[in-house]
Amino acid sequence: MIGRITFLTLCLCAGACEPRHDPLAPRTQYGESPDLVAARRTLTNAPEGLVTISLPAGQSLQLWPFTGDDFSGSGEDPINLIFVGQADPRALRAALFTLSGDRTAFGFPIAFPFNCTWRDAIGDVETGYAADAGWVGSTVQLACGDYGPLRFHLRLFREGGRTIANAHFEVLVPGTADHQVLSWELAEQFVTVDMLRSGLLDSSVPLSQTGAINPSPYRSVPAVIYNGLPVELRAAIGGPTGDVGADVPIATDGHATILNVAGSVPLQPGQAVQDFDLTYGQVIPKPFCATGPLDYVLVQGPVHLHQVVTLAPNGDYRLEFHAAGRLDVTPMDVTTSPPVSLGPALLADIEEQHKSAMSDETAQASSFVLRVLTAPSQSGGGRFMSSLDVGTSHDAANTQVRCGGSL
Repeated sequence: MIGRITFLTLCLCAGACEPRHDPLAPRTQYGESPDLVAARRTLTNAPEGLVTISLPAGQSLQLWPFTGDDFSGSGEDPINLIFVGQADPRALRAALFTLSGDRTAFGFPIAFPFNCTWRDAIGDVETGYAADAGWVGSTVQLACGDYGPLRFHLRLFREGGRTIANAHFEVLVPGTADHQVLSWELAEQFVTVDMLRSGLLDSSVPLSQTGAINPSPYRSVPAVIYNGLPVELRAAIGGPTGDVGADVPIATDGHATILNVAGSVPLQPGQAVQDFDLTYGQVIPKPFCATGPLDYVLVQGPVHLHQVVTLAPNGDYRLEFHAAGRLDVTPMDVTTSPPVSLGPALLADIEEQHKSAMSDETAQASSFVLRVLTAPSQSGGGRFMSSLDVGTSHDAANTQVRCGGSL
């Protein structure tokens, strides 16, 4: 849902959701042996383009330098941080949660958004890969700042005894629940500064970076979004300060920072709840079952987001997220200025679920999205369903789309 400038990365769902398994169930289900579970996981192929990273103490790590939406090997975000040492995502979460918003010693002003503090993030489940651990999910996600309008977003992937990560700085697109990445580089520097502030990095090992492991720059900010940013924010991300006529590349140097964590802070058991509404009100490309490049819709209505993160006294971590609402989706003619309606609104009841869990032995995550867009006589209607399970006994990613007819 969150982290892409696409239609809803919420789901459009009419009626009850279809049955699905619990991603937090025991890793060996229905009497399966651990050997059988391991064999099933090897059926998910490694992505192409693995790179080998040199780490402190003569170690190395072979990884895919991107995150993904599935197991296809199509990159989504660049890996730009690698944590070694005492690098469990739960420990990194605890360390960042202790920090204040005062970063003036490192040149950041005590001003929004650079005076933020860290919390659990609401964000899409993504996949990562390293040769010694296979496919893993973004079980733990953190954000510095609220869901909107601006935040730093950090996805953590535990790969054996290390954690690989992507950090990005992003803006909430007005009238949607979606975020647009503005900078990879600023977020990488921001997290590095906060790990230095934590006092937990090994002072005997200088900060280092990998070689170039992903493209520089990587992806771009649409011009219509970029031109809506304040001039000061454009300067902060290293972009042109004036309005632009073309999309602006997203800054990254293509390297990842290696952080050697030598200490930890105590985990703080407890529960963190986020519960709020977002209101849609935006003209966007029809997300599925579109008839052509000019098939646009006006999406309007409230969406309710609810997330609970629980850390047990034994260190077990669990996340459950749910989003739901009802939207009006009106076909629009965008060849006029302003766009005008082409007919009555379609209805979209929406729902999305994420679950993740981490213990000392296991880490797993899943998401399920269902969008059913209803219209008179099914004209213009459609159905989109996707699911992702990673770290379970049956890793899988599935997408189904059905347009018109019986949904």
